[in-house]
Amino acid sequence: MVSQESVADVGRVLGGRYRVLAPIGTGASAKVYLADDITLRRRVAVKVLHEALANDAAFLRRFRAEAQAAASLNNPHVLGVYDWGHDDVPFLVSEYLAGGSLRSMLDAGHRLSASQALLVGLETARGLDYAHGEGLVHRDIKPANLLFDEGGRLRIADFGLARALAEAGWTEPDGSMVGTARYAAPEQARGERVGPAADVYALALVMNEAVSGEVPFARDTTIATLMARADTALDPHPELGPIQGIVRRAGALDPEERPTAGELTRELMVAAEDLPRPGRLPLVGAVVQTDGEFSDLTELADPTGSLPPRSVPAVPAEDDGSVRRWPWAILAVLAIAAAVVGGVLAWQQGQAVSHTVPDVVGSDQAIATAAVAEFGWVLDIRQVRVDDTSAGDVVATEPEAGIELEEGEILVIVVSLGAELVTVPDIVGAPIADAEARLIVVGLALGDVTLENSETVSLGLVMSVRLGVGVTEVDPGSAIDVVVSEGPSDRQVPEVPESRDPAEAAQLLVDRRLVPVEDRESSEEIPEGEVITYEPSPGAFVAVDTEVAVVISDGPAPRAIPPVIGLDVTEATEILEASGFVVTRVEGSPTFPVLETLPPAPEVHPFGTRVVIITRGL
Repeated sequence: MVSQESVADVGRVLGGRYRVLAPIGTGASAKVYLADDITLRRRVAVKVLHEALANDAAFLRRFRAEAQAAASLNNPHVLGVYDWGHDDVPFLVSEYLAGGSLRSMLDAGHRLSASQALLVGLETARGLDYAHGEGLVHRDIKPANLLFDEGGRLRIADFGLARALAEAGWTEPDGSMVGTARYAAPEQARGERVGPAADVYALALVMNEAVSGEVPFARDTTIATLMARADTALDPHPELGPIQGIVRRAGALDPEERPTAGELTRELMVAAEDLPRPGRLPLVGAVVQTDGEFSDLTELADPTGSLPPRSVPAVPAEDDGSVRRWPWAILAVLAIAAAVVGGVLAWQQGQAVSHTVPDVVGSDQAIATAAVAEFGWVLDIRQVRVDDTSAGDVVATEPEAGIELEEGEILVIVVSLGAELVTVPDIVGAPIADAEARLIVVGLALGDVTLENSETVSLGLVMSVRLGVGVTEVDPGSAIDVVVSEGPSDRQVPEVPESRDPAEAAQLLVDRRLVPVEDRESSEEIPEGEVITYEPSPGAFVAVDTEVAVVISDGPAPRAIPPVIGLDVTEATEILEASGFVVTRVEGSPTFPVLETLPPAPEVHPFGTRVVIITRGL
């Protein structure tokens, strides 16, 4: 349908070069015109994109890149792109094909035979095979983008435009669904990324529609259509005859099971041998709709005067001097034509194209945006949190379902980020069991527990909660990771100080949060009163507050007086002194043998005890 704005643009010159002659059609994102290239004096088609895109820097960058990529394509079945520009609004200039589109052919009531559908599929597959080889995916194969020249040769239009619109967030803000939803592949309906296989699937739907007049999986709403397509295999129409199997494979649910465009081309060429030669396609020509009627653009007057004027049929000559009256007759015809055109323009300017807002509440965002993509609305995606919803669910639209909304107006789609966030309770310093109970009360769970030593936090208490910086709220049911104190780390028993001073040794233990206790032992090496060692031994690791014994020397241990009776004094003295005793005197003649000692053997006495040797000869 042609909008009143499209008619109003007639006569406008874009980029100082392309004079708009007549509107061809209006879509959600663009208006298409027949135009005159006043530099090269040829007719071209100009696609003028929506004004809302003029200030979108991201779109303009992608649009330029895609336009350049499309212009580089050189294939008999890809529409030639001549130029692109940005004159208040972005526009794309391509060759003008007078044969019209497959869409206009089907809308005129024509249905193709299996042979004609094969021809359309074959030429489209050839164009796709070439483009896919150049790294381009169309993403919007549909009857409206399959155009024909006057001889019936097919060309694919709009390469790259769907991707540019998607990456700019046009009608599909998250980029998950691009192209017309009626021909979307199952992976598009599921919000997944698309590749060349999506173009092959869309072509399968187009071929099916070409013979049947119906798009497979059609439902009352676009959402229902997408949902049916997401998990239902394509069952081609019987009118496709011998190419039913080929179309079925091209429409496989799994992209990996579909043939490539090149493989599809070869399969169709083989199948052509089993079909009769196709008849001439029922071309309807490029048309413009006015007041419900379709008019051939070739019959539109050139309002700019830039094209060579068409001849006006001559008024038959009469012998009564009517030749002198023919200029007045022509003027009358032109006046009537002007009045008719003016009336049509006035009527069109009074018509605002509107659509009913569908009920998309409860559906996924990707499916919802695809469902409204055809209506020409500017989408405003707003995100909120609502209990009992999942992230990505559509919870409301503004206006709501059932309301009429004009093309170009804003449709607000309110999308859930999930349920309302839960504030994490303060559990730092609480015993781990109490902390878990507090989390459960507010609908959270205890996550991973990491144990760490702490000099300040007691054993078993929560030291910290592991959340992101600044995060205090989380989704319901979230598991909260915590760090729990293992108490202070174990201490290593120090070495005995060189001074062996008991006070210094005890302080070393206190400094390590160990508890010194005194113990005493005899020692042959360490003088009495000095530290022998620690128990546990130096180097051992023990828990904080463990008692560590400071072992202090009592000197050598007591021992028994050795027996020396019968020995001479010299030998007896050596034995006693070797045992740690001190011989103080000899009572009796030192030349006589020892009779006894005082203290006597084998009494036990301390190291260094004085001993008297007694002999005969007193």
